[in-house]
Amino acid sequence: MDKEELLRQIEELLAFDGNETTINPDYLAYFTPEELESIKKGLEEKQEKMVEEHIEWLKGFKKNQ
Repeated sequence: MDKEELLRQIEELLAFDGNETTINPDYLAYFTPEELESIKKGLEEKQEKMVEEHIEWLKGFKKNQ
């Protein structure tokens, strides 16, 4: 996958709250594809954990009603 596509995917992950996120494309000169893949993977893991935490909170909320 090329660096531009990785940057686009990272921007999408950062825009999880509905707010558009734009990263300066000049940063592509400083990151290797492997580094961008690592950033993307880290964001995916954080997003997954956040979803799991929200599900657990909702389960707890429903039990208290």
